[in-house]
Amino acid sequence: MKSVKRLSKLAFCSVALASLAACTTVGTSGRDAIPESTSLAFFPKKTQTQLLLNDLPAPERQVAIAVYGFTDQTGQFKPNEAGQTLSRAVTQGAGSMLVKALQEAGNRNWFTIVERERLDNLLKERQIIREMRQRYLGEEEINTQALPALLFAGVLIEGGIVGYDTNTLTGGAGAAFLGIGARQEYRQDTVTVYLRAVSVRTGEVLTNVTASKTIASQALGASAFKFVAFKELLEAEAGFTTNEPDQVALQQAIEKAVYGLIMEGEELDLWRFADKQKAAPMIASYRAERDGNFSSRDVQEAAQQWRAAGPTNVVSKKEEVDRKGGS
Repeated sequence: MKSVKRLSKLAFCSVALASLAACTTVGTSGRDAIPESTSLAFFPKKTQTQLLLNDLPAPERQVAIAVYGFTDQTGQFKPNEAGQTLSRAVTQGAGSMLVKALQEAGNRNWFTIVERERLDNLLKERQIIREMRQRYLGEEEINTQALPALLFAGVLIEGGIVGYDTNTLTGGAGAAFLGIGARQEYRQDTVTVYLRAVSVRTGEVLTNVTASKTIASQALGASAFKFVAFKELLEAEAGFTTNEPDQVALQQAIEKAVYGLIMEGEELDLWRFADKQKAAPMIASYRAERDGNFSSRDVQEAAQQWRAAGPTNVVSKKEEVDRKGGS
């Protein structure tokens, strides 16, 4: 009799632990819930907004731009359970992300980017070259072929991270029966960036754009609390939490802002696409998203169609909606 009871206890424990293990694998896309102790370095996959920038058709001519800084203007510090820490809520490397996003536009065909964020280092290095050539080669005047003039920009890119709102959406759900239960909790944050183009010649703000990206966090867990026999209590708990990286979310917001800046500049005739017909579906989709006619998910789906069929062979989603409405 005792052996039967022991077997039933073991069976119950096995079922409970199996259910907990199954819960921990939910939402991991086939990957193990528990990370490896060591891993290899890797190149991150291209984001959806990065692919959108790559798909931009080439301009009539490249635009020389300068980025002096793209800073965190929120002033927020990272919160934790014990209170506020001295760590910033968002990365301080947004300027580097912006430069990379500008280079990604049209596969490096849209902008000529000049170094300005670390201009002092550049000028010091050029000064060293000038002094060494004067000392060892006796050059009173520097050879312009050896040290040509610096490129100058016609447009300045200004702006920064203007918002980081935490807990913009929170919630959860859970249930338990006979001491065995499961729960789910989620939270959503939002990061917002602001970008503007300024004319160097006149100082006029040519155009500006704002883009936001949500940051999702999710927690899943299960627990068991049950007496399997007199004075024999089974307690088990398992779960996992997934957090979308803040850095990736900020990168996508910056890339989206660069994409919007190019489209706004084209609409204001600040710059032009070399092939307006090829860019027409993307321009129509951007205007529809900006005006609230359809979401950014629709833009991503349209971009996938452009890559598969070619932009000139795809009717824009806005045109399709208009045609259906007219019929």
